[in-house]
Amino acid sequence: MTRIALYPGSFDPVTNGHMDILRQSLALADKVVVAIGIHPGKKPLFSFEERVELIHTSAVAEFSEAEASRIEVIAFSDLVINTARTQKADYLVRGLRDGTDLDYEMQMAGMNGTLEPDIKTVFLPASPAVRHITATLVRQIAQMGGEISAFVPDPVADPLRQRARPD
Repeated sequence: MTRIALYPGSFDPVTNGHMDILRQSLALADKVVVAIGIHPGKKPLFSFEERVELIHTSAVAEFSEAEASRIEVIAFSDLVINTARTQKADYLVRGLRDGTDLDYEMQMAGMNGTLEPDIKTVFLPASPAVRHITATLVRQIAQMGGEISAFVPDPVADPLRQRARPD
């Protein structure tokens, strides 16, 4: 039986923190579906297609060929639990940086568990080296011309610099 994990988020941009959780997810599941949330009311820095490409190029750069081949990237715009059900996921993967994340994610896990008891939420702690990274802060640093290479995979750094800085 193939174990499938769904890793939802905005990934705008994909960060080293995201890659850390993705790496951990690959150790738990046979296939990891990275689900990029599409919200009509939000204007992301990168389009869905660009985020897919950045995730794929980052995975190819950071993981073995066998690991990268076990990652699928999709879009979703409905409830995460509905997407997990559609993808036949066994697990929802959520990364935790701190206690604030835990409080929020516990509420979400409870709601999702009520809606679909067969899909379990798995919390993965962010590694200490990336625990402080958030996509919001990375976008802000890039928009202000700061150095972001320590926070994002190599394939993401230049596109982020180009996109974030107004001309």
